Amino acid sequence: MATETTAAAEGHVSPLALEEAGKCVDSHGGAIGMPQLCGDWMGNQIFWLVVTLIVIYFVLSRIALPRIAAVLAERQGTITNDLAAAEDLKVKAVEAEEAYNKALADARAEAQNIVAATKAEIKGEIDDAIAKADAEISAKAAEGEAKIAEIRAGAMEAVKTVAKDTAKEIVAAMGGKADAKTVTAAITARMKG
Repeated sequence: MATETTAAAEGHVSPLALEEAGKCVDSHGGAIGMPQLCGDWMGNQIFWLVVTLIVIYFVLSRIALPRIAAVLAERQGTITNDLAAAEDLKVKAVEAEEAYNKALADARAEAQNIVAATKAEIKGEIDDAIAKADAEISAKAAEGEAKIAEIRAGAMEAVKTVAKDTAKEIVAAMGGKADAKTVTAAITARMKG
């Protein structure tokens, strides 16, 4: 082995000879192949791997994870509060809807009552107007009947007078003489039917 080291230092040893001998460096001191797979360096790599994992563990457990847990707890609290507020608002909305529906039903009932009262009032006014009109019509009809009866009586008298005068003139034109009493009795009998 001493001969290999002195030979490597003098530069007479080939890189393959060094690799076969278990060395991971060439004659110029550079790495041969992948240094991660070199058995000579494996202990050193495992040490730094363990140190790095421990540092990452402490950074995550002491700094990052508590912050993440705090953010998650804050979010959960916000979500819980928002859900409770939403539930309260939902209950209030249901109560408001019930109050609205009750007010709407009351308004409809009141409107129906107003309509019924107005219809009854209008019907009463119409009935009063009809009764008043019927009374006026009856009064005017009675007045008209009285006038018609008066006109009829006047017409009958006028017809009797004309009939008497005509009968006297006819009898006189025929050469006879009729007394007024006989002519009146004949005309009265004829008019009665």
